[in-house]
Amino acid sequence: MMSSYDNIFKMLSSDPNLTARNEAALLEPFTYITSQPGKEIRTKLIDAFNTWMNVPTDQLQIIKRVVNMLHAASLLVDDIQDDSQLRRGNPVAHKIYGVPQTINTANYVCFIAFKELFALREKNAAVCPREAVDAIVAEELLCLHRGQGLDILWRDSLHCPEEEEYIGMVNDKTGGMLRIGVRLMMACCTTNIDVDYVPIGNLIAVYFQIRDDLMNLQSQEYNDNKGFAEDLTEGKFSFPVIHSIHANMEDTRVLNVLQRRPTTPTLKKHAISYLKNQTKSFDYTLSVLENLEAQTREEIQRLGGNPGLEKIMDILHVDPAKLS
Repeated sequence: MMSSYDNIFKMLSSDPNLTARNEAALLEPFTYITSQPGKEIRTKLIDAFNTWMNVPTDQLQIIKRVVNMLHAASLLVDDIQDDSQLRRGNPVAHKIYGVPQTINTANYVCFIAFKELFALREKNAAVCPREAVDAIVAEELLCLHRGQGLDILWRDSLHCPEEEEYIGMVNDKTGGMLRIGVRLMMACCTTNIDVDYVPIGNLIAVYFQIRDDLMNLQSQEYNDNKGFAEDLTEGKFSFPVIHSIHANMEDTRVLNVLQRRPTTPTLKKHAISYLKNQTKSFDYTLSVLENLEAQTREEIQRLGGNPGLEKIMDILHVDPAKLS
């Protein structure tokens, strides 16, 4: 009787054959999170930066796919690390698919993204890249993980960083993901070849994260999408929280609230009231955002103007009257 193992050497000598069904199953947490699009700010940023750089369409599409995959993968892991409940108003992926599968999917998607990079490198070797695209992504993913690691370390050790340390962390964590897109585009651009767009990308990233920190504690829309003041439940040292703690080091109530990771509104509302009325941390955060927005718009004009980026800054502009 012939055994199915009689020809196993031949089978193992051929390329692995993953069925479409299994591939879809492996990617399901990724498919789930990407089926709930947010404001697509990163895609809009890429399109806006391309006004300056004019990356060939086929290469630009690869860059968009790479950024989308890496960003979604980072969100899958970030939600696990923060024990989040909601993402864009829906249950987070790992609450549905489990932690092991979600982690595996996130890692799998990262390697698919690197495979896309090889295609980008081969698209037009004469023009793209001017810099090794896989090295760009590796460098920025290292930055992202350094920033994420510090964020987690501060949270879990209940260590409140200085504002300068926080800005450095954000430039690594949030800036790293944005720089992947900008630097890949710079490697493949056909115009303004000698212009460095990384600094303005960093400025936008820092603005974006500080704004996100404020909105998490003050925006009804964020409450609907992520839960009420979720950063306090996560024990996160966000920008307003850092300011509040350093504004009055003798009062430890905010530190104590973070340590308790509150899930009910009572402690959260008390902490928010303290930030708002005692240390004026929301007012301070708004003043910093106003400063950063002005610098960003000034830099956009210095670089020759960019209607797409101006529109994005209009979208991200924080109107104090609309905060809760």
